[in-house]
Amino acid sequence: MKRPITILMFMMMLTLVFFTTGCSQKRKGVIKPTKYTSAARHKSTMRSYNVRGKRYHPTFVEVGQVMRGISSWYGPNFHGKYTSNGERYNMHARTAAHKTWPMDTMVKVKNLQNGKSTIVRINDRGPFVRGRIIDCSYTAGKEIGLDRMGIAKVDIQVVGFAGKVQSAATIAKRKRTHTQTRVRLSNFGVQVGAFRRYEGAQIYKRKHTSLYPRYKTVIKKFSDVDGEPLYRVWLMGFGSEDEARDFKNSNDLAGAFIVRN
Repeated sequence: MKRPITILMFMMMLTLVFFTTGCSQKRKGVIKPTKYTSAARHKSTMRSYNVRGKRYHPTFVEVGQVMRGISSWYGPNFHGKYTSNGERYNMHARTAAHKTWPMDTMVKVKNLQNGKSTIVRINDRGPFVRGRIIDCSYTAGKEIGLDRMGIAKVDIQVVGFAGKVQSAATIAKRKRTHTQTRVRLSNFGVQVGAFRRYEGAQIYKRKHTSLYPRYKTVIKKFSDVDGEPLYRVWLMGFGSEDEARDFKNSNDLAGAFIVRN
């Protein structure tokens, strides 16, 4: 059964969480690096930016997420130049540019006009032409016929991250059961409850797992000022602090606040 916790205790515990988790995360960095992209570069490429008077807002994605639009390709004129994640563009590699999806997102690109498909890794921003959603490398574009067509109507689907690709069967199953893998680019979360008894935290965890399946509900054990256990229920998997704050403000979550894991 949930037992009430005083405001003073909440404030003391909040201060404790800030100093224990906040300081350690400052050392670790909010965004984990991959073998392609450093944590600093990931962080910079997830900030909003302006091109030709239009502002773009990069955001998180989850495996199975789809988008439809026009694909183009870019080749020799950009070969060897730096991409947004710090790599040198290689027209012979299977990479692509996307305006908002995270660096190193693995994407299946299907040409709807001939049925051909390929898998690319996002390592650049663009294309900044109205209606176009992805710019494939020369090799990737050639595999789906863009070298002859120039542009084509495509479906793009997130299939993994940083070189790891999930099978179509796995993606379909996880979409049915609402257990899609999310590309996590930060460690921000929302605390939705705090309990003296672990059983109470478990009930809250099951409830919020059912209500918000796209986020991961976890139980974190802390100790209060008297050394007694305190079980906190957190929703994790937000792409940024702003996303976590928007979620908290958009849902009826009395007493909820932003945390960092």
